[in-house]
Amino acid sequence: MLDDLARQHERLNTALESTPTEIWRNQYHPDLSPIGWHYAHCHFIEAVWLRERILGHAPPRTRDWHDLYFPELSPKWRRGGRLPALDRLIPWGRELQFRHRDWLARHAGILDHPLMANEYLTGFLAQHHAMHLETLAQVRWFARLRGPDPALSEPHLQAPEITSQSWLEWDAVHATVGGDDVLVFDNEKGVHGKELAPFAIRRDPVTNGEWQAFMQEAGYHRPELWSREGWDWRKAHDIQAPLGWRGSGTDIGLQVLPEGMVQRNADAPVVGISRFEAEAFARWAGARLPHEHEWEHAQREGSLRGTGRVWEWCGNPFAPYPGFRPFPYDEYSAPWFDGRHYVLRGGSDWSDPLLKRPSMRNFFTPEKRHVFAGVRLARTMEP
Repeated sequence: MLDDLARQHERLNTALESTPTEIWRNQYHPDLSPIGWHYAHCHFIEAVWLRERILGHAPPRTRDWHDLYFPELSPKWRRGGRLPALDRLIPWGRELQFRHRDWLARHAGILDHPLMANEYLTGFLAQHHAMHLETLAQVRWFARLRGPDPALSEPHLQAPEITSQSWLEWDAVHATVGGDDVLVFDNEKGVHGKELAPFAIRRDPVTNGEWQAFMQEAGYHRPELWSREGWDWRKAHDIQAPLGWRGSGTDIGLQVLPEGMVQRNADAPVVGISRFEAEAFARWAGARLPHEHEWEHAQREGSLRGTGRVWEWCGNPFAPYPGFRPFPYDEYSAPWFDGRHYVLRGGSDWSDPLLKRPSMRNFFTPEKRHVFAGVRLARTMEP
């Protein structure tokens, strides 16, 4: 776990040090904080857990730390201007990284704490940082989307990917879902059984080429394919294509990704779609979104292909598993069991391997397009 944490530390350092100085304080999307804030927040959270909650130390300067780096105390739009200078932030972060890893390796007051059983807290912090690093990729994406279109760069061309439209089918089945590994979060904890009706699920995610066909058949302009809420959202925001697409019609076109402008590969999984769009596509294709339990069963038993390329929207809202208990703090999952957040599974090209286990549950409201999401189709089978 310490090796995993050290790897995330170095990824954080690289992410900030490679960010152009003119953008590290900027907010490019209402849901996304500046890159520098994410860097500082990750180190602040380590300090809170280790210094304050385990060792019982008082915060050194509450106003500078808690009022800025606790998300609930600091509106996103205010964060960039309150950050320390970059030449102070990076040395501060590296100093805390060294100190915290040393404490996690040898400090008796920390190692004897119940949260350190099986290195739980070390793994929790590593995953926390991995999630923020994926968010940093989303910030870079919007920084590119807000700027002039960059020139197409040869090194960023996507390699072809062979896919098919084959399906995996199950009769009614007793599925086992959830996880008991030390890394699992509270919302995925607890292995339990679920009875699933007969279903089929696509072996591969929906591709750019398939999405192009949806657009050519006026999928964005046919209200019968959309939920009422989704259609109102599409019209209000004039949504015409996945986030970052350049060109449409019969032209395969280009797309902007966090790394820059790329040629859009027809066989690559579509990315940058909301759940509203995923649902409309599924209706157009004569299918539906999979329930997350169908997805997890198929991933464990049927070798889904293409997982970990895009987060895949599921059909069900984010809800607690039987016996759910908040851990290690009340606010990680429980506030989002509100019927408005929906589950995504699988991980993306910008997710760390720590976050790509079969039981991992991501969750967002259905209009979000910046979360590196795509879709895999499912169908209900006749019993």
